[in-house]
Amino acid sequence: MSKPYFISVFDDEQKLLAGIKAAKDKNVKIDEIYTPYPMHEVIEAMGKKSRFTFAAFVYGFLAVISILSFLYYTSVIDWPINYGGKPTSAFPSFIIITLVLTIASITILSLFTFSIRAKIYPGKKYIMPDLRATDDKFIMVFEEENSGSKFEDLNKMLMDCGAEEVYKKEL
Repeated sequence: MSKPYFISVFDDEQKLLAGIKAAKDKNVKIDEIYTPYPMHEVIEAMGKKSRFTFAAFVYGFLAVISILSFLYYTSVIDWPINYGGKPTSAFPSFIIITLVLTIASITILSLFTFSIRAKIYPGKKYIMPDLRATDDKFIMVFEEENSGSKFEDLNKMLMDCGAEEVYKKEL
């Protein structure tokens, strides 16, 4: 099911940043921004904080607890082996395996978290609002029902910020 979107096209990153600031000042919700190259200023101007670092910390904490529990259970409780009088619960022998498996767990779980959050899955048809974003243009997309303003008001505001064009499109 397609939804109507307002799409604005900018030719300069400074004009795009001015458009983002104007949209934030008027409480217009920006749905997505497409740029031909990564721009840290856009992320800062949008004000969206990533929670991936917290998720990675939680994944790491749970991985350490579960890996140490598994290693302790298998080497001390379930199948203790006597290595010439050495203690079965020698913690230093668990450190390297715990470190390596924790890093692997964080990486794999973060990959799945990012894929789910970005709604990336095999066979998904990708919809590009404007193909010029892959060349040299900067695209800002507003969902019509969430923008909180009419097309004429949004058009005037973005044209004043230096947009080349603003148009409505069903995606």
